[in-house]
Amino acid sequence: MRPIVAHEVHKWARRERRASSVGNGILGTKERPRLSIYRSNRHFHSQLIDDTAGQTLASASTVMKALKGTIKNGGDVKAAALVGQKLAEVAKAAGITKVVFDRNYYRFHGRVKAFAEAAAKGGLDFLLNPKKKDKPPKVRKEKAKPVEKVKKERKAPPEGAPGAKPQGPKPEAKKE
Repeated sequence: MRPIVAHEVHKWARRERRASSVGNGILGTKERPRLSIYRSNRHFHSQLIDDTAGQTLASASTVMKALKGTIKNGGDVKAAALVGQKLAEVAKAAGITKVVFDRNYYRFHGRVKAFAEAAAKGGLDFLLNPKKKDKPPKVRKEKAKPVEKVKKERKAPPEGAPGAKPQGPKPEAKKE
């Protein structure tokens, strides 16, 4: 294996960077548990975690008996969407409607996106950025139209001053 060149960013380095940026500030409570996911090549797992008590409140996975018979391949987008629907059902039964989404170091793309969209359709209210909490979006005030500025006419510099243009007819070139 060749060493990593300075200008190359290895995929594991990118993954570590995403993990540190995503993981900071995500904490699940009983009212709004953390929705953590894990994906492998063959399966997709998700669970709702109360970090204050250290308990898993609900979970769904492609290895569940309820889903295993209906899924041909547990590692594809369709399977992730089914897990999202199932987790939403289990969460509703447990009385959970609001969650903080912890995508770990995975990009919000493909299976992760399909899972999140299916869970949201199933009735889970996602908080994607926990640092902003549940603040309503700011309403922007309409800006007043700017007043048109009146351009002032510049006075011509006095004749003979540097930068002054000669007044009157243009001098004709001498013909010989």
